[in-house]
Amino acid sequence: MITLDQSRTLIAATRDRGRAMGLNPLTVVVLDAGGHLVAMEREDGSGYGRPDIAAGKAAGALAMGVSSRKLGDIAAERPQFIAALSATWQGRLIPAAGGVLVRDAAGALLGAVGVSGDLSDKDEEAAFAGIAAAGLQAG
Repeated sequence: MITLDQSRTLIAATRDRGRAMGLNPLTVVVLDAGGHLVAMEREDGSGYGRPDIAAGKAAGALAMGVSSRKLGDIAAERPQFIAALSATWQGRLIPAAGGVLVRDAAGALLGAVGVSGDLSDKDEEAAFAGIAAAGLQAG
């Protein structure tokens, strides 16, 4: 499982990348492999719903075993399937880039990170930077 210290490092580096990129204020959520909240930070000025969106990106990635970007691709191809999953999970699946699986160096699943606050592609880029800074692997 991802540790609190790893999560804090990941969040700080994600936020740092967001600032360096000039992104809107970010919310970053880290879930362990069982989908439990490990850590969350909402930057000053980040929107009201951002924690739920970031958590939904991470939770969807964990539940389906693919990035939330891939879930967005699946939604475009099979919208009824994703709608059914979202209904089953009480809307806690966000099929947009920014939710990334987190693995250790051996490839073991540790959890997932979800980022929300700017364009989804930029959220995802910040997440990748945070994962790398924590010495972990995306995917």
